[in-house]
Amino acid sequence: MSGIVLQRREVLKAALADRGDTLFVTGLGSATWDLASLGDRPENFYLWGAMGNAAMIGLGLAIAQPERRVVVITGDGEMLMGLTSFTTIGARRPANLAVCVLDNERYTETGRQPTATGLGTDLAGVAAACGFPKAVTIRTAAEAAGLGDLLLRTPGPVMAVVKVVDEALPMAVPPRDGGYVKTRFRIGVLGEKAATLP
Repeated sequence: MSGIVLQRREVLKAALADRGDTLFVTGLGSATWDLASLGDRPENFYLWGAMGNAAMIGLGLAIAQPERRVVVITGDGEMLMGLTSFTTIGARRPANLAVCVLDNERYTETGRQPTATGLGTDLAGVAAACGFPKAVTIRTAAEAAGLGDLLLRTPGPVMAVVKVVDEALPMAVPPRDGGYVKTRFRIGVLGEKAATLP
């Protein structure tokens, strides 16, 4: 963790200031709270406990909604559990998909045990090897200044691994009712007609 200076919520707030109608999928725990801290919206799909699935749900959404930008925000622990998703995303190459991993090198939700990213695993390197045309690791404020363009405008699939300090932050808890979040998200994506779809 030495040399890591970026703070997760400050980085996200700056990067997503101009998020428009972007659709978001978050991994469990901190990633959900981080996005919710910027304002809860129908276009945010919170997974809560589906560890390892955020990137694949983002891929399915990007394929189903090719005219909309889809951004997955997750942590290093969740992304390590879903590492095989890189191969499918790299093979499909949806231009509207970006994955942002907030990497504090810890399994924050289960007791802050070290993850493999602090022991040499390079998530951006793995993504690049799997066919992501743009895969970067962001460590400095100067590099973080370009995160918004990467996530919201750069043709994808994009992988942005942001090395962030391990910090305890207050929870910003969005709705936890899965049925409500799903229906609200469908309406946010498809409009009011989605309320009557099976």
